Amino acid sequence: MNNWKDPAILLSSIGFSSIGDFIYLVAINIMVYQLTGSAAAVAGLWIIGPITNIVMKLWTGSFIDYRSKRKVMMVTYLIRALFIFLIPFAPNTVVIYGILVILSGAKAFFNPSSITYITILIPKDKRKRFNSIRSFTSSGAFIVGPAVGGSLLLITSIEVTLWINSIFFLISAVLLSFLPEKEYIDKGSIPTLTLNQIIRDFTVVQKFMANNKYVAYVYLSFVVIIVFSFAMDAQEVVFTQQVIGLSEFDYSLLVSITGIGSVTGAFLLSVFSNKIPLRFMISIGLIMMTAGYIIYAFSWSFTSIVVGFVILGFFNVFLNAGMMTFYQNNVPVEMMGRVTSIYDLIQSGIQVFAVLGIGVVADIISMRSTIVTLALSMLLASFIFSFYIWKPEKRNFFQDENQLEISVRES
Repeated sequence: MNNWKDPAILLSSIGFSSIGDFIYLVAINIMVYQLTGSAAAVAGLWIIGPITNIVMKLWTGSFIDYRSKRKVMMVTYLIRALFIFLIPFAPNTVVIYGILVILSGAKAFFNPSSITYITILIPKDKRKRFNSIRSFTSSGAFIVGPAVGGSLLLITSIEVTLWINSIFFLISAVLLSFLPEKEYIDKGSIPTLTLNQIIRDFTVVQKFMANNKYVAYVYLSFVVIIVFSFAMDAQEVVFTQQVIGLSEFDYSLLVSITGIGSVTGAFLLSVFSNKIPLRFMISIGLIMMTAGYIIYAFSWSFTSIVVGFVILGFFNVFLNAGMMTFYQNNVPVEMMGRVTSIYDLIQSGIQVFAVLGIGVVADIISMRSTIVTLALSMLLASFIFSFYIWKPEKRNFFQDENQLEISVRES
C-alpha cells in the first residue's frame, strides 16, 4: 500500500478540485442569471471554455512540455483559487466574463499538464487502476459538488459560496506540494516561447501522428465520437423539458440519478479494473454508453430517460478510464503536453461548431429528430470504432504491464 501513497495524494488533490469545479458551476450560473436575468448570458458561460481553449491550445503544449508539470498544475490551482475569490468583488458582468476567461485559460493549462504528470508519476502497471479510481473520484464529485454548492447557497450566499469554493483549489495546490518532482528541468535549455517555436512544436506533433497513425486515428476517432454526446448534452434541458415534458425538479433528480449510476460503475471498475482487458473496457463502455443515449433519444417518460441515463452514466467511466490508459501508454511523455493540447484544440473547435449547428438544425427540424439522428449516428460510429480496435494485429497497443506478464506466463 505504500506504493499507493503518492497516487492517493494526487487523487485527493484532483478530487478536491473536481468538487470545486461543480460548486463553481452551480454558483456562477446562478450569479450570472441573477445579475442579467438572461438565459443567453448563462448559455454564454458554456461557450467561453471551448473558445478560450481554441486560442490557448495553440501554444499551451509548447509551454508545458519544457516545464515542471507538477508546478504548472499548482499554479493553475492557485490562479483559480485567487480569481474565484475575486468574482464577488467584480463591479459588472463584463469584469465577471473577463475573470471567467482567465479561469478557462488556467484550466486549459491544467488538462495537458495533469495527464502528463499522472503518466510520469504512475507506473504503467498501475495506470488502469489509477484511472478507474480517478473516474470514481470524479463521479463522486459529480454528486457531492452540486449538493455542497446548493447547501452553501441555501445556508450562506453566492459570495460566501465562491469564497469557500476557492479554498478547495487552494487545498488541491497544497496537496500537490507533497508530491515528488519527477522531472529534471534544465532551465537553460527551455526554448523561448515564440511563433517559430510553436510552429516547430506543431511539426513535431505532426511527425508523431504520421509515424503513429494507429494511435492518432484511434484517439482522434474517440474525440469525434464524444462530440456526439457533447452535442446531445448541450440540448439536454430543452429536450427533457420541451419534448418529454419533465419539470425542473424532475431534471435535477435525473442528473442526481445519473451521478449515482456513474459512481456505481466507477466503484466496480476501480475494484475489478485489473481483471478487465483494456479493449473490452473501451468497446463495451462506448457501445453501452451509446445504448443509453439511444434509449434517451427515444424516451417518452421520466422512467425511460432514467434507464438510459443510468446506463450511459455507468458505462461512461469504463470508456473514459480505458481511453485515458490507452493514451498514456502510447504517447511519449516528452511530447504528451503538445499532443494533448492539439487534440484538445481539435475537440474544442468541433464542439463549438457542433453546439451551434445542432441548435440551428433543431430549429429547422424537430428536437426529437435531431437527438435521434445524433444517437443513431453515434451508435454506428461506435460499432465501427470497436471493430477497429479489436483487430488482432493491434493487440499490443492495448496491453498494460499486468497483461504482458500474464501473456509471458501463458507462453
